[in-house]
Amino acid sequence: MEGSSPESALARIDAAIARLEAVASRAPATSGHTDGDLAARHQALRTAVTQALGQLDGLIAGQDGATGAK
Repeated sequence: MEGSSPESALARIDAAIARLEAVASRAPATSGHTDGDLAARHQALRTAVTQALGQLDGLIAGQDGATGAK
């Protein structure tokens, strides 16, 4: 993603969130999962997102350091 600005990265993230919200609004209310299953899936997703955001933060910090931006 060389040459990408933080603003364009944020725009892509916003677009991805909008797509996820659209899919979620069309999802059936019941999926046959128990509350325990959903809680475990939620925690796994939360962990994955936290790790991904940490990686993004590192990439952005590296990009800022490489360009001299503050």
